[in-house]
Amino acid sequence: MNHRAISNLPRPLRRFLQLGRRVALAAAAWALLIPALAPPAAATEVKIFQHGTASDFLAGELEGVSVDQLGRLRLAGRLERLTSLEEPFLLSAERLGDGWVVGTGNDGRVLEVRADGTVTELFQAPEPEVFAVWADADGTVFAGTSPEGKVYRIADGSGEVFFDPEELYIWDLARAADGRLLVATGTQGKLFSVGADGQGKVLYKSHDTHLRTLQPLTGGDGGGDVLVGTAGEGLILRVTPEGKAHTLFDAAQPEIVALTAGADGTNYAVAVASEASQVDLAQKKAEAQKESAGNGDEESEEGVSAVVDDGGFEGIGSRPSGFGGGRSELLSISADGLVQTLGSFQDETVYSLLWHDDRLWVGTGQEGKLYSWRERDRVLVLEKETEDRQIVAVLPGAEGPSLATTNAAAVYRSRRGTEQQGTFISKVLDAEQLARFGTFHWWGNLPKGTAAQFSFRSGVSAVPDATWSEWSEAGAGRELSLESVPSGRYVQWRAELTSGNGVTPRIDSAELSYRQQNLSPRIQKLTVLDPGQILMPANFNPAQQVFEPAHPNRDGIFTTIDPRGERSNGRLKSLWKLGYRALRWEAQDPNGDDLTYRLEFRPAGPAGQETGPWLPVTEDLEEEYYNFDATVLPDGIYRFRLVATDAKANGDGEALTAETLSGPVIVDHGTPEVLSRRSRGKTLEVEVGDSWNPLREAVMSIDAGEWMAVPAADGLIDGRRETLVLEPPAETQLLLLRLVDAAHNVVTIDLTEELP
Repeated sequence: MNHRAISNLPRPLRRFLQLGRRVALAAAAWALLIPALAPPAAATEVKIFQHGTASDFLAGELEGVSVDQLGRLRLAGRLERLTSLEEPFLLSAERLGDGWVVGTGNDGRVLEVRADGTVTELFQAPEPEVFAVWADADGTVFAGTSPEGKVYRIADGSGEVFFDPEELYIWDLARAADGRLLVATGTQGKLFSVGADGQGKVLYKSHDTHLRTLQPLTGGDGGGDVLVGTAGEGLILRVTPEGKAHTLFDAAQPEIVALTAGADGTNYAVAVASEASQVDLAQKKAEAQKESAGNGDEESEEGVSAVVDDGGFEGIGSRPSGFGGGRSELLSISADGLVQTLGSFQDETVYSLLWHDDRLWVGTGQEGKLYSWRERDRVLVLEKETEDRQIVAVLPGAEGPSLATTNAAAVYRSRRGTEQQGTFISKVLDAEQLARFGTFHWWGNLPKGTAAQFSFRSGVSAVPDATWSEWSEAGAGRELSLESVPSGRYVQWRAELTSGNGVTPRIDSAELSYRQQNLSPRIQKLTVLDPGQILMPANFNPAQQVFEPAHPNRDGIFTTIDPRGERSNGRLKSLWKLGYRALRWEAQDPNGDDLTYRLEFRPAGPAGQETGPWLPVTEDLEEEYYNFDATVLPDGIYRFRLVATDAKANGDGEALTAETLSGPVIVDHGTPEVLSRRSRGKTLEVEVGDSWNPLREAVMSIDAGEWMAVPAADGLIDGRRETLVLEPPAETQLLLLRLVDAAHNVVTIDLTEELP
């Protein structure tokens, strides 16, 4: 349109066109000046597996490596496996001189492990399990056995019964501030105080089932009190030398398995709910409750039994049915009794605690991992991982903590420096579809003389097996191509770290890119709504229906009332607009690509033959619904085709589509009509019909009164031809009949002249 033609238009329209022209010219200028801003050809999105947090690394397999307080991977401190024991289970341990004393199962043996790794049997008890040992400074050893528990005194190469509490289980031994031996038992929750002569008394009787662990309070504020952890209710108690107790904490988990004293008067505890516990709280609970109820107010002498299967690690344990919390929760207990959570383990069971070298050491299973926690960092750090399943005791050592493990039974000790080599294998990474793997990049520190090499493998099964590829040849660059790694759904990466001159390499984070194989979109459903029913965004206000018709296909005939540019995000509401039709569908892309849609139609040919070409309704549609003005179509039967494409996320030659057809759609703008009328006495019979749709409503008005339903001769108005029966009063002056079909077409007919 030239300037003179524009000047002849009304002023508002002239200003609109001039503004649009300026905008178009500006856009064209920018396109010429900055061609680099044009978007590149799209492709299925490249995605990235990231490792950058402690939880990312802890989910993998670690051998000789640790995860520090900042969540970085490095070589671990040296850990030496001093000796392996022939016993199937190691259940308890304490320092003995420069070595250790350990209690075992299933033969009730008490062993001494010396610093040079030699093992000597000190004593073999008649009972099969030794859950508690204590060693005095003079080398005297006390061992608590189970079941039918007894305390044995072992000295000078022999052992004898020192104290018989007549209890089933002995769980822990400790020295009180006054020198008496404290004995924690189950199943009646009794704490005994035993003198040097072996004479004992019940210091405290708990309402809980088992007293699992003891920690005498040290320092001037302790006053000879002792902390007691229970199993059953998961209580932390403070018991005075006089046997008075008050509860400091009631844990969500049912068992307190370990206590240890810090350097500043703070104590630490761990609460667990684990199938791998030594105590089976679930199996006998119902029986105990039944027995207690049968005894009335009398206390049950049996209580809840603990069942230990071949060493105590295969039973039901202390995890209640339906318990949804973490397996282990670390707690701090201040000098004034305030209990706070330090951290938790969702999937690991903590067996042992030790405050040593200005930090809290935490021994866990089922993977035998050793963690530490410092007040200054306030995060759990993975220090080491053993080859064995459970770290049942963490003990002080000259160069770091010593460890006692079970499954298999062994003793480890820390050595100065770091491991010379270590390996990290990531968890299995799931691309969710068959994918090609791109590049691997890592960030961290690689000091001179150290090395970090990386390799990769892939497969289509969730668990690595013989169908997976072999590990790729190790590479040492900061960025490695995975072109040689076969396509697969799953992938793992492996880092092999080597130290140099006592310095460790460090991996701060890593990324592995992949691109899913493009898969076709999937259309689950295509629905044609009832005539007049339309869909709008939930925030659309029908009272503000001020909009201009938009034509998605600007050369076509279809008009939509949708507010363009507003994505529904699945939040729609139904409205009604005469003459409009709406289609709604559900589709998804397996690759997560954004989809666009094309809608087409064609009329049914003679005798229902649909052989004509598909004609456009709209294209480049992003919403999963479409409303259109159906009055542009002549009466007839039509079918619609929906085509979904991922072209927006894929380049030429790579885009895929899916399509589906609607059922037959009737477009009907014609109104019902009267076919015949006849009088039968006072009754007027009117035959009515509709060409395309069944009738839905027939009402009459007498002398401009309210509309009243008109009955059909067959009793139901539901066909395309119906006979209506009207019985107007004799004095009727005006008789109107109003008919509505299923497409909401309405007609009103004057039947006054037909009155009987």
